[in-house]
Amino acid sequence: MPGLRTRRFLAALTGCVLLAVAAPAAAAPQDRDSVSYPWHTSIVATTFWVGEIFDPQAPDGSQMISTYDDHWYGSYGGCDGRVRGGVCTTERRLRRDGWFPRHMDPLQNPFYLDLPYDDLNDPIGHQRRGELVPWATRPRYAAVVADPQVSIMKNRWVQITSRGRTCYGQIQDAGPGKYHDARYVFGSDDARPASKRYNNAGMDVSPALNGCLGFRSLNGNRDRVDWRFVDRKDVPAGPWLRIVTR
Repeated sequence: MPGLRTRRFLAALTGCVLLAVAAPAAAAPQDRDSVSYPWHTSIVATTFWVGEIFDPQAPDGSQMISTYDDHWYGSYGGCDGRVRGGVCTTERRLRRDGWFPRHMDPLQNPFYLDLPYDDLNDPIGHQRRGELVPWATRPRYAAVVADPQVSIMKNRWVQITSRGRTCYGQIQDAGPGKYHDARYVFGSDDARPASKRYNNAGMDVSPALNGCLGFRSLNGNRDRVDWRFVDRKDVPAGPWLRIVTR
């Protein structure tokens, strides 16, 4: 029997109506307190974008949806790139545009990413998030940690550096490859990602982050980053604050 994400994907791809389809998951409000989170170094980062369909046969092969939003494509405002021949393709982002898309107006922050920990739909990830997610014990999160409709990962901020550049983005999906890789995502020992897919990638970044970080490839698996969680109060001014997904 296909899992929840598989059924969501099939619904988005075929237009079928499924009784199980839910509204976008709520995100817990961010806390004003901040801590210092550990760095994860030399992590392979691939690129994904809203509207991408890279494998229609895979349960997680479409970015029409995210693990947190059954209607990500509509919530975001459409293809985060350019539609050519009916296909949503990526495009190189430019500093002069603030790394924003040139052929659409996003309704959400174009500086987005994913990490391999799904705290909502993955049973293990949801069960263990209260003990593993560093901010789960803060009052605002502790109040919703048992709520199956609220993610405490969605919209959290991440600092990313690559090739001498530093940019910031918000978590909007889970992946690549694994969905409860707690040792890598939350560990303090700089563990390697558990997944061996996509050249052992441990993060997907949006086209805006791809351009901001100066990636060599628009859609490759050789670029590497250092990253860490940051609290909202520690995010400096920049194009990533032009639209904040809430």
